[in-house]
Amino acid sequence: MRTLITGGTRGIGAAVARRLAADGHDLVLGYASDDAAAEHTAQACRALGARCATVRADVTTDAGIDELFAASGELTGVVNNAGATLHIGPLADTPPDVVRATIELNLTSAVLVARAAVRAMGRSRGGAGGVLVNIGSGAATLGSPGEYVQYAAAKAGVDTLTVGLAHEVAGDGVRVVGVAPGIIDTTIHADAGEPGRVARVGPLVPLGRAGTPDEVAGAVAWLLSEEASYVTGTTVRVAGGR
Repeated sequence: MRTLITGGTRGIGAAVARRLAADGHDLVLGYASDDAAAEHTAQACRALGARCATVRADVTTDAGIDELFAASGELTGVVNNAGATLHIGPLADTPPDVVRATIELNLTSAVLVARAAVRAMGRSRGGAGGVLVNIGSGAATLGSPGEYVQYAAAKAGVDTLTVGLAHEVAGDGVRVVGVAPGIIDTTIHADAGEPGRVARVGPLVPLGRAGTPDEVAGAVAWLLSEEASYVTGTTVRVAGGR
């Protein structure tokens, strides 16, 4: 098994990498800019027995996606994880360039990575078949009013991508599935400007707390496994009841 994870060196992506390394996957971890985090996560995966390569590439560009997949070799799995909220606040107070950047990263790039994944893994194109896991968000169905409706809208598009593409490539040896995390305790909140967001919204979840990256990683690992061989076109919600 050889799996590519976009945004694979921090937060949910890093947790997925460690879990898959423990499960016997060899890994390619794509990342945007944090070299130190990439090396730290790669070393952790290698310590778990995995072969692990890192590729610094910008998935918001065609060249970055091409570079990432060219460096990945033959794949049996892709975790389409790269994303960020970039901003927290009402839509009317969000600069237009931030809205565009949010949709470009979380939807347009996700669609193009999915396209590349099918081209890499589809049996009709010489691939071995495999699984594409799209990382969506619980925000897609909640809308995230006052927080980041543009991010929620983009992630709703990812859910639709999962359904449509799964039907499109079911006969080509590729399963397409999704995971929709809720409030997860990562740096995504601080990166968007509110380090204390987990403490603010975590208690509002029915289970009374934020989730952990490892809890999301478990769902991703199951969807990539043979135990989920009859699962496609669906998104598993890991959101504490929201």
